[in-house]
Amino acid sequence: MDLGLRFTDKEITAWGGMALMKRMLDQMQLPAVLGEIGLPQPGSNRGYRPEQLILQFMLGVWCGANRFEHGEITRHDKTLQQIFGWEKMANFKAVMRLFNKFTQPQIERVFGHWYSWLFERICVRGLTLDLDSTVMTRYGMQQGAARGYNPTKRGRPSHHPLMAFVADTQMVANLWLRPGNTSSANNACSFLAATLDRLGNNPVQLLRADSGFSDAAFLAELESRGLHYIVALRMQQPLQRALTHQQGWWQ
Repeated sequence: MDLGLRFTDKEITAWGGMALMKRMLDQMQLPAVLGEIGLPQPGSNRGYRPEQLILQFMLGVWCGANRFEHGEITRHDKTLQQIFGWEKMANFKAVMRLFNKFTQPQIERVFGHWYSWLFERICVRGLTLDLDSTVMTRYGMQQGAARGYNPTKRGRPSHHPLMAFVADTQMVANLWLRPGNTSSANNACSFLAATLDRLGNNPVQLLRADSGFSDAAFLAELESRGLHYIVALRMQQPLQRALTHQQGWWQ
C-alpha cells in the first residue's frame, strides 16, 4: 500500500478530541453560565477572567492532569488555545490563586447555582440517590486533615467527607470535605437538605446510605420528608437484641 507523506504549516495536537468537548460546552452554554454564578473576580485589569481559568483547569483534567503543575503541558499547546479561542493561556498559579479566593459561603453559593443549573437539564423520572461517608487517609500536611477514626491507618491524619451520587446518571450531586475527627452523621441533615436543593425538581425515588448515616436524627429527617430509603445499620448489641426478639421472619 502506498502512503503519502506531506508537511503542513497547521498546528497539530495530541488532544484534538477536545474540539468535540468545546462544541459540547458551547451547546450547553457553560461559558455563559460561568459568568453568571458569581465567581471571584480578578483584582487587576490584567488578570485572567475566572471563566477562562475554570475552563482551563477542566481542560487540563480532561487531558490527564492530576496536579496543578501538569496544566503547563496544555498551556503551551497552541492548537488547544485556538480551539477554545483564548488570546493567551494562564499559568497554573493563576488557577491556584482563583481557588484560594473562595470562601465557604462563596463555595456554597457558586456550586449551588452550578449544580442546580446542571440538574435542571437532566430529566430522570425518580432519582436513586446514594449517600456515602468515607475515610480518606492523608500522608502530608493537607488543610483540614486531622486524626480521628481510621480503620485502615490508625493514628494517621485523614479527611471524613460526605458524598452524594445520582446512581441513574453516575454523577456527583454533592460533596462536603470534613476533618478526620468529625463523626459520621455530623451535619448529615444539612447535607441532605443541600443535596436535595441542588437536585431541583428531580424527585428522589429511593435514597440509599451507608451505616455512617444510621443516626436517629437523620432517620427522623427522612421520615419527615416522606422519602423511601434504605440505610445500613451498625450491628451493635441493641440492634442484635431487637433482631433476636423479632417475630414473623420469612422462611
